Amino acid sequence: MTQRTRRGFGALRKLPSGRYQASYLGPDLLRYTAPSTFADKDAAVVWLNSERRRIEEAHTGGPAWSSPAERATAERRKVERETFAEYGRRWIAERRNTQGEPLRALTRKDYEQIFEAYLVPTFGPVPVEEISRAAVRQWHNKLDKSKSRAVTKSYGLLRAIMNSAVDDELIAVSPVHIRGAGAAVRKRSVEPATPAELETMARHMPPRLAAAVPIAAWCALRYGELAELRRRDIDVSGRIIKIRRAVTFPGGGPVVGPPKSDAGVRDVAVPPHVWPAVEAHLRDHVPSSPDALLFPTTTGGHLWHSAMAAHFGKARAAAGRSDLRWHDLRHTGATLAAQAGATTAELQARLGHSTAAASQLYQHAAKGRDREIADRLSLLAGGVRA
Repeated sequence: MTQRTRRGFGALRKLPSGRYQASYLGPDLLRYTAPSTFADKDAAVVWLNSERRRIEEAHTGGPAWSSPAERATAERRKVERETFAEYGRRWIAERRNTQGEPLRALTRKDYEQIFEAYLVPTFGPVPVEEISRAAVRQWHNKLDKSKSRAVTKSYGLLRAIMNSAVDDELIAVSPVHIRGAGAAVRKRSVEPATPAELETMARHMPPRLAAAVPIAAWCALRYGELAELRRRDIDVSGRIIKIRRAVTFPGGGPVVGPPKSDAGVRDVAVPPHVWPAVEAHLRDHVPSSPDALLFPTTTGGHLWHSAMAAHFGKARAAAGRSDLRWHDLRHTGATLAAQAGATTAELQARLGHSTAAASQLYQHAAKGRDREIADRLSLLAGGVRA
């Protein structure tokens, strides 16, 4: 049985569930009930007092009074009319990763740059619910397809934002549906460096950075992982590099955090022929402090990617491989590991990929590899190697 309590303004009713319902007579002499019940009496009283103040303010020249339902409808319409620019910026600010953590600084900066450069000019002032499939298709058709990576990222960001708008019940269906638009077209074919080319490049780097080339290549490290390596991350007895952190370079300076994904936390075995270079580098160029960076600037700070790339530009030219970028060293290491017989799962673990699909992108058939396979098949059949 419910219990009703009369008050000077409004009424409270304790429900069988133990919660409280509040209501009052408005200026129009109609009864209005709170849009939700309250866990305790005090919360219900606070709501009634707030409603009473609204009525009093309306009588003394304040904003016109409106019922709770009317205010809720107005607020909902206000949110529904939020422009894409407003909603998208809020989406980026509030976005969380799959672990429920805020976006990393570099990821957030990347989102913001793509959002402002590619999405806001077209969709910025448009209310979210007014963005149509035709408008999305027209926008996508006008993008410069020569910048395939930016096109793919901007489409993916638009799709993610509008999918959230569906979850927030701002729209019923996302208008972002273009077949194949979310798949990047790889136009640049990377020819992995040969072992001889890697040696040449290492010789033409400054001595304090020479070991970075074989480590980045044969251990297939991301640049952020390499640039954050410290003496304590090198297991000398096991000849292992422990990847526990990475550095990114958003605006404002280096930011140290976890690797790109959970799978990025890993131990990477150093190939025996590379270990002497690691050992010599530790001896000749790294201070004895456990926290000493392996490849710092001349003043001891993190070496920005652009600074390393400037040195690498001269080294790759000396090896006759001006087509290579620094990240191609990681690609080279992955391809060499595949040639050595690493399975997709083993590549995934060595490279720190969270999915097998990512590792498969690095598996390229090397020149002559098919002939080796054919020869081995003949050996299995009892034949003779050609």
